[in-house]
Amino acid sequence: MDLERALEAILLVADEPQSIVSMATAVGSPVKDVKAAIAALVADYDGVAPAGAGVRRGFELREVGGGWRLYVRAEFDAVVTDFVLTQNPTKLTQAALETLAVIAYRQPISRPQIAQIRAVNVDSVVRTLLGRGLITEVQTDAETGAILYGTTDLLLTQLGINSLEELPPVAPLLPDGQGGF
Repeated sequence: MDLERALEAILLVADEPQSIVSMATAVGSPVKDVKAAIAALVADYDGVAPAGAGVRRGFELREVGGGWRLYVRAEFDAVVTDFVLTQNPTKLTQAALETLAVIAYRQPISRPQIAQIRAVNVDSVVRTLLGRGLITEVQTDAETGAILYGTTDLLLTQLGINSLEELPPVAPLLPDGQGGF
């Protein structure tokens, strides 16, 4: 097995930063080999590896929140934002709208907390909302290490409001007319 490509595949589909230990377990390789492979991938993506010297990729591998994750390079943020917002203008699904409402009313909130409220897996929906720029990673929970999500100014613009305080109260919209989620 090509260890670097296997790690690359895992990182491509992961929604959260992946620890060296979890990746080593997933690929069945020693931690030291995974660390070396991650270092090689970082060098490759940054254009400093011998095979691709001088050619930086449009993405990078960063260590954040106790793990590793792929990110678009900062210099391509505008291009990606434009693509997501103007070239890919599909409507949000009902699941995405419900998840967005949970995040808007309960932020900052982690994916496991969202999933508990919605009683479904929300991984792909959160990925979609992040990709559309409607939510963002606001912080990492110090106790659990989970990434906490919040809404963005783009969402406020899309909703035509100036702040989250302008959102309607949730209680009257719930079947029992009681509190929040």
